[in-house]
Amino acid sequence: MGRVEGKVAFVTGAARGQGRSHAVRLAEEGADIIAVDICRDIDTIGYSLATPEDLEETARLVEKAGRRVIAEQGDVRDAARLREVIARGVTEFGRLDIVIAQAGIAGMKGQPQWQAWSDVIDTNLIGVINTIQAALPHLTEGASIIATGSVAALMDIAKVDQPGRDPGGVAYVVAKRGLSQYVHHLALHLAPQKIRANVIHPTNCDTPMLQSEPMYRSFRPDLPNPTRADAEPAFVVQQAMPVPFVDPGDISAAVLFLASEEARFITGTQLRVDAGGYLKWYDYHI
Repeated sequence: MGRVEGKVAFVTGAARGQGRSHAVRLAEEGADIIAVDICRDIDTIGYSLATPEDLEETARLVEKAGRRVIAEQGDVRDAARLREVIARGVTEFGRLDIVIAQAGIAGMKGQPQWQAWSDVIDTNLIGVINTIQAALPHLTEGASIIATGSVAALMDIAKVDQPGRDPGGVAYVVAKRGLSQYVHHLALHLAPQKIRANVIHPTNCDTPMLQSEPMYRSFRPDLPNPTRADAEPAFVVQQAMPVPFVDPGDISAAVLFLASEEARFITGTQLRVDAGGYLKWYDYHI
């Protein structure tokens, strides 16, 4: 029997990257999946987002794992749309047990700068709140809520960035820090119902968000048109372990654990999957 056998998981940002990885891993362990992704680009974001075809591929992989899936396009900034998708999933599958608030964007080098700020905050912070609060009426004892933060949220990196240079990039840190506090307080209020809420903080993760031109420029501002080969040595510097990034599957392993009964008394946790990135930053700055 799988570690989440018979449960139903709602996953945002499910069309590719970490979201797809989480959906498929949970399906392999017995969960049916309600999958949502925006499946279109956002003008201020300097890399392409997922497509409808990407979401279809996630659905195919879930079904290949032997589980049922509902895959819908939806923007986490639209709370009403999230409620619609969840209602359809609960009607079809009969329950909701796991919420994975994964959807997020990186606004590094986004233009116009302050619109990029707003789009990142609205997606990465308000979108997480929308996701969780749309799901709350359907959750009962034993449910698990997991939000994706970032190890950057645990570091004061915004202080060392040149003021005013990249508001969209700073918004990423601000949003991840805000969602971490939201989930911390949420966990306390949900604990009497035995509903758990935790945050996972990845370091660099090998997804299209990381492997993008704006991210390369953020890591190698000394070069006019940096490539992946240029950026990868800079990626390595961020971790204490000698790796440039972790894989989506590394984060999915933590998601599965927190979603399972093995973590039934773990709530309010800020779990780092960062190859020692926070330790390295902390040691350097104390």
